[in-house]
Amino acid sequence: MGKFLSPRLKGLKPYTPGEQPQGGKYIKLNTNESPFPPSPYVFKALEGQAETLRLYPDPENRLLNEAIAENFGLSPENIIAGNGSDELLALIFQAFCPKGAAFADITYGFYKVWAEFYGIDYKIVTLKDDFTLCLEDYRDLDETIVIANPNAPTGLAVSPEKIAALAAEKPDRLIVVDEAYVDFGAESCIRLVKELKNLIVVQTFSKSRSLAGGRAAFAAGDAELIRDFNTVKFSFHPYNLDRLTQLAAAAAIKDRVYFETCTSKIIKTRERVSGELKTLGFFLTDSMTNFIFARHEKIPGAEFYRLLKEKGVLVRYFGTERIEDFIRITVGSDDEMDAFLKALKDILKEAAK
Repeated sequence: MGKFLSPRLKGLKPYTPGEQPQGGKYIKLNTNESPFPPSPYVFKALEGQAETLRLYPDPENRLLNEAIAENFGLSPENIIAGNGSDELLALIFQAFCPKGAAFADITYGFYKVWAEFYGIDYKIVTLKDDFTLCLEDYRDLDETIVIANPNAPTGLAVSPEKIAALAAEKPDRLIVVDEAYVDFGAESCIRLVKELKNLIVVQTFSKSRSLAGGRAAFAAGDAELIRDFNTVKFSFHPYNLDRLTQLAAAAAIKDRVYFETCTSKIIKTRERVSGELKTLGFFLTDSMTNFIFARHEKIPGAEFYRLLKEKGVLVRYFGTERIEDFIRITVGSDDEMDAFLKALKDILKEAAK
């Protein structure tokens, strides 16, 4: 630790992003990016806009907030846009966890990092042996509850009805639902913000709307909750979205046909590849995301990760307790997934010799 770093952060272990190799050497199936380009609406919206970068962007993100609200049948007062869901979630941990936070033991790794970064007490709630999240385990907690739904990296989801019941039990306890992957087969809780004042739903444009490089996301909630959220945002990062990202995200969310076409293709590819993996002897969770979470009893997860990388395919390996034998495979294009399957079959053949 350097002498200028606050002693409070001495033991902080930062979040480790997925590898981002440069040069196109690998088939990247490790960071859950979309295999498709952004909507044609995005390209049109950005035409001739580079000159406007000399001006500050709208700090209220009005164009984008209005487009998001219209898409979900909400009011702009129910929406706050953010620089990726990570910014919004970080602000939630900082501002909306007065009694601490609670989240699963196997989930998005940033939750624990944020809690420790902001000095927030937190409780870890263990998933069941089959990796399902049991909301009964959260019923008596007073902490702000953070649920990735569908969960990452397990890919499993719980119903909005169950989350609504949990929220209704303690109206003074906040529930945060991180829906980064909800568009690939799960059901969103966003409609519930009209009736539940203690619910925040966070979504991103990175996965299903192909804007991972644009860093756009939003949170939806009761108008009073969003007003408080804006107070926090304007006390931290008023100009949090640049002009081009606001235009791109607003255009992307308006192209419903393209969105549904891309997500449907990813779901179809996921199911095809999942079937082939099962035939090859893999155990899979019932993923409702744009990735597959898998293990094989004959080859450890770390070995699969290494051997696939040697063959030019990157997948995500976590190496943490309970999931050390799993790899997480992003659903790429059909050609990418065919190359992945070929590499996988070659590894299994070599292991059988």
